[in-house]
Amino acid sequence: MERTQNAIVPATSLSIHLMMVIIMFASLPVVIGGGGACGYGNLYSRGYGLQSAALSSTLFSNGLTCGACFEIKCRLTDTKWCYPDAGSIKVTATNLCPANPARPTNNGGWCNPPRTHFDLSVPMFTKLAKYVAGIIPVQFRRIPCVKSGGIRFVMNGNPWFNLVLVYNVAGGGNVVSMQMKGSKTSWFTMRHNWGQNWELSQKLQGQAISFRVTLGNGKELVANNVASADWKFGQTFEDVRNF
Repeated sequence: MERTQNAIVPATSLSIHLMMVIIMFASLPVVIGGGGACGYGNLYSRGYGLQSAALSSTLFSNGLTCGACFEIKCRLTDTKWCYPDAGSIKVTATNLCPANPARPTNNGGWCNPPRTHFDLSVPMFTKLAKYVAGIIPVQFRRIPCVKSGGIRFVMNGNPWFNLVLVYNVAGGGNVVSMQMKGSKTSWFTMRHNWGQNWELSQKLQGQAISFRVTLGNGKELVANNVASADWKFGQTFEDVRNF
């Protein structure tokens, strides 16, 4: 089976070139608890729902692909299981499909590097192919994400440690850099913690909070004073804008 060496199609690309990947389905998407390796928590309340996918580590990029959107369609010439008129599906990267080093990449180790692989929920998989297939060859490409409302920030941590989850990101979708500032400070560069959680060890309570967000496609957005000075840990704040 052919495999691509290029992990991700740039979100800004308008090319119709699509790369080979293999998909298999999971019985249920991760929606509650830790919320998967991107940290989104409940995928339904966060707006992702079943239109989501777990990516192999080759695509996942240590969580920096979280939030990216993909269009996927079946490679009809390479399988008998796909529906000829299925068209394509659109999903957001919300989790990691872990590798299985004990199995070869073509027999159970579907998410082992360097394989590019999407793990889908049954409802999304069966839009493309028959349930019995289990795993199919597909074509995919990065596409702009379409979201409702503004970019959102969840404030977690403690007075000396800020852990911020960013989600509902439109456009390129995947955040690769974040900065944070209080109304009495200059900008601080945040450190990528895990998934789409970003950390900063600064005491900023009692100040209005702003964020500067940079996506994988290089586009930047500044959410000025998105959290008022009386913000508290555990709260979610939404900017009026999005990408």
